[in-house]
Formats: sequence, C-alpha cells, structure tokens
Amino acid sequence: MHFIMYQVDGKQYLGIKQQSHVIDLKALSDEYCNRFNQSPPVLLTDMLTLIQQGDKAKTYVKTLTDWLETNKDTDLSVKHLLDDVSILAPLCNPGKVVCVGNNYMDHCREQNVEPPKKPLIFSKWPSCIIGPEAEILLPENSEQVDFEAELAVVIGKRGKNIAEEEAFNYVFGYTILNDISARDVQFADGQWVRGKSFDTFAPLGPAIVTADEIENPHHLAIKLDLNGEVLQDSNTSHMIFKIPYLISYLSKGFTFEPGDIIATGTPHGVGVFRNPQVFLKHGDICTVEIEKIGLLKNRVR
Repeated sequence: MHFIMYQVDGKQYLGIKQQSHVIDLKALSDEYCNRFNQSPPVLLTDMLTLIQQGDKAKTYVKTLTDWLETNKDTDLSVKHLLDDVSILAPLCNPGKVVCVGNNYMDHCREQNVEPPKKPLIFSKWPSCIIGPEAEILLPENSEQVDFEAELAVVIGKRGKNIAEEEAFNYVFGYTILNDISARDVQFADGQWVRGKSFDTFAPLGPAIVTADEIENPHHLAIKLDLNGEVLQDSNTSHMIFKIPYLISYLSKGFTFEPGDIIATGTPHGVGVFRNPQVFLKHGDICTVEIEKIGLLKNRVR
C-alpha cells in the first residue's frame, strides 16, 4: 500500500494512492462502518497514529480497500483525483530522524575516503521536514546548499536491542528523503547537525510504501535530477551497511518508536564533490526518484 497525507480545501487527510486517485481512509471507514453498523476498530486520522496502531491498522485498511474494490457503488466522496489534492509530507512529526553518512561505496570513492568501519551517525531535526510540493528555502548564511537522494526507512513498532535477523519485522515501510545540506556550515562546524537541519532541509515523500510491497530494499534504482539533468544515478545495492544491520546497531543505543525514520545514506553525484561544484540556487527544481516508491520534487527558493 502507498500511504500518503494530503490536503483539500485546507483540510488534511490520510489516504492511499491508487493510480490517478487518492482514497480518503477515514471517509471510507465511515462508509464501511455505517454499512455494517459497527464502530471503527482503529483511528485513521494521520500517518503517525496509523503506524502506532500496528498490524491491526494495516489489516483493517486492507479490509476497507478490498471491500471498496468489490462495491463500486460506494459513495464517490471517498475518492479524490490526484490532480485535485496537495500531497504533504507523509510524516511531519517523527520522534527521530536518524541519518547515516558515507554509506555508499561510490559516495566514498568520489570523496577519496576509505569506507567507514562502523556506521557514521548523525541526525536531522524533525522540524526541517517538508512535503513534495513545498519549497526548499536557501538560508542567508550559506552559499553551498547541496542535495542528497536517500532511501528512508520508517520504523513500525517499538524496539530496543533488536537482533539483525529480526530487524525487518520492525519496518513499517519506505519513503524518500532528500538530505539537503549547507556544506559550508556543515564543514565549518566540525559536526553535521546544524548544517543539515535548517528549516525545509528534509523533503520527504511522496508516500510511505509498506514493506510488503518492496521485496528487496537493497535492489532499488535511486536517482536525482536537477532541472532535468541527472546528477545522481545509482542503486541501493551499493549500501555499505544494510538496513537490518543499521536497525540492530542503532537499537543497541536507543529505543526505536513507531514513526522513527532512518535515512540510509546517499550515493555518488552530490554537488560538493563535483568538478565544477554544483549547489542549489533560486528557481531550481530538484527531483529524487526511487524505484517502487515514486518521485519527490521540490522547487528551490
């Protein structure tokens, strides 16, 4: 399932994307419960609430969509055309956004550095998350704002000291994160959090694709283009530290909660290591595409 958050006439909805339509899950649940004279077993108000309710929520949503498929007479108010809605960040309030640096072999090679012996971990503040149609704002105190296409893992349930072989059981799904970075600030500080956490520096979306729909997250094409020119073109198979290892490694230090995000690193082609260097400027259109997930497109201002 492709879960999204979207907005119509100023109101936000939790939905499922199906081809050219979006299904309003709360409206569908209301229709279903009215038809069968029952109370909804879960809340379908927002993404974090959905994730926190675990498998029970996913099972109920599957029941709803299967019922809709076999009941074409269902009130059409449960559907919106994609062209008529504004897609929002699927999660705007995760507890953690954990990031992994230098986690692609090709990205290490472009820097002429040895691959790390253990994961290089930093964080981005959740307050810098924006959706697919929002603008990336260039800060006044940086002249080197860069891009990084990344596969993001969305945690589905609480866990600590998670065994590597059990790690995928804690994954709710996957989405795209563009790890926007003020390189001059990042490198001057000596640590990365401030330079990567300016407002709007974490475009996220467009959907969270549930884990059951992505058989192998380590075999997905990942691309970024800037104004139509492809600058990053790789595959998640080039990750150094794979997702189960990252989840297990990180969970030895802190407890994961539903909705937490792990940004798994970026491949080669980022602007700072190109010759000549490429940095974002006013009016640019930056688009990240990951196979089976979709497109994350943002304008720069």
